[in-house]
Amino acid sequence: MEKLLHDIRQCKICEAHLTLGPRPIVTGHPDSKIVIIGQAPGTKVHASGFPWDDASGKQLRKWLGVADEVFYDETKFAIIPMGFCYPGKGKSGDLPPRKECAPQWHQPLFDHMKQVELVILIGMYAQKQYLKEQAKRTLTETVANYKDYLPQYFTLPHPSPRNRFWLTKNPWFEEAVLPELKSIIHKIL
Repeated sequence: MEKLLHDIRQCKICEAHLTLGPRPIVTGHPDSKIVIIGQAPGTKVHASGFPWDDASGKQLRKWLGVADEVFYDETKFAIIPMGFCYPGKGKSGDLPPRKECAPQWHQPLFDHMKQVELVILIGMYAQKQYLKEQAKRTLTETVANYKDYLPQYFTLPHPSPRNRFWLTKNPWFEEAVLPELKSIIHKIL
């Protein structure tokens, strides 16, 4: 596992496409119990080198009901984004995660983590990759039907502050989904 993580952190597979250059962000341990698969690091995470070290990460830890020290304990949480490096800026936010990362690195990581009890799929890219044809037509439908994917997967929207409108429009998420997520997390930990 140590060699694999080292190799990932040295990866330059899509270097030519990265405006800020490669800086793969990933964590994991053979004893990791929960895997978080999000999109790709943003500029703040790229700068710090720490996954979810931004407002989205703060919101995610609140949704999970865990403190920073628990979230960053690699024996508890592995953090494996769809794209390991900041993909660059697009017209209306960051570009989608690079497509090279997940096929290259996800399965080798999972092969080393035999204790995983739950994979949290954050956002459309992770959900489409892992749920394939079982994903619903929209992210909202997929998240609303999260029970369809248990006990292996738990589906979430992105915890970005930009999603305030989505949260306001879908109060069922905070009322029903988050309490169940927290309960599952605490049972596993």
